[in-house]
Amino acid sequence: MQKYLLALLLALPCLAQAQTPFAYTVKGKLGNLSAPAKLYLVRGMSIADSATLKNGVFELKGTADAPTTADLVFRREGRLVSLFGPMGDRTRIFLEPGTVTVTSPDSLAHATITGGPAMADYLRLDASMKPIIARMQVVGAEAQKATESQRQAPGFQEQVQARFQALNKEMVKVNYAFIKANPSSYASLDALLGMRMWDTPRYAIVGPLYEPFSPALKNTPQGRDYGAMVQRLKDIGVGQPAPAISQPTPDGKTVSLADYRGKYVLVDFWASWCKPCRAENPAVTKVYNAYKDRNFDILGVSLDDEEGRAKWLKAIQDDHLAWTQVSDLKGLQNAAAQRYAVQAIPQNFLVGPDGKIVAVNLHGDELGATLAKLIK
Repeated sequence: MQKYLLALLLALPCLAQAQTPFAYTVKGKLGNLSAPAKLYLVRGMSIADSATLKNGVFELKGTADAPTTADLVFRREGRLVSLFGPMGDRTRIFLEPGTVTVTSPDSLAHATITGGPAMADYLRLDASMKPIIARMQVVGAEAQKATESQRQAPGFQEQVQARFQALNKEMVKVNYAFIKANPSSYASLDALLGMRMWDTPRYAIVGPLYEPFSPALKNTPQGRDYGAMVQRLKDIGVGQPAPAISQPTPDGKTVSLADYRGKYVLVDFWASWCKPCRAENPAVTKVYNAYKDRNFDILGVSLDDEEGRAKWLKAIQDDHLAWTQVSDLKGLQNAAAQRYAVQAIPQNFLVGPDGKIVAVNLHGDELGATLAKLIK
């Protein structure tokens, strides 16, 4: 406790600095465009500022409490119907003290961007990811061009998914390497937050990446939230007692994780609306059928809500899920998902006969390979 208080006291100057509002400016030139062409600065889910172009020139201003990302959205016709749009009409920038300059002969798709250190770091990371994203787009385009008979061919979907997963791993590797090498960069915090969409957070991975972060990063609102999540992940890491689960089955019977004591049990978080979950169900079923009579079982926990109850039941039937399914039908606020710090699905935890977590996020062939080592 004393070490914690000392660390907090040492961080106070950085905390005060991080929370002191600063002014930022985003300016530049997009060709020679004028009204009705307009540029919008979008922070989160709201428009922070906008400017009508005059001979291509624009300027946007505002204040922020800590360096953060924002989107520039360009509309030739002026009106912004949606905060989302084609990638060519928008670009990501980093707001920090000083000026971000954006110049292009025609649109944001061909823009050159300069700014402060966080912006420079972000652009460096973005450049290293572009080749991987381009290869992902190729895979997606090839899948779209496939004929219906090709799509229905055995193994087609599995091959496409395997290619995407391989590229996803490359993307994750590049981001984690950048974060590790730049523990004081706001771009690293942004990348770590973004990785939750690409790689389910595990304490063994994200803990060592987060801990070296500078006090300034950790004391931003995002940094504090992520730190709290890291602590929750630590509490449900390998070797830790699995948090209790007690929820009803579709027919109203309450089932508890404690009922499985003495067996290996896979706690599988999923939902009927989760396409990756549904795509993974056949592989999970294969493993279940191979080990169900060998001291192994599965407890499915759905993140469907009350309105989705019928879809949940249909998904269980359509995917031929023979193991026990439970849910409190509270959607993303599912009590068990909260205790297990579930950030994305599919996500699973293999619990040993003693009630302790043995492994986390076993997908594809990993689940069968792990059980083969554990169950002789």
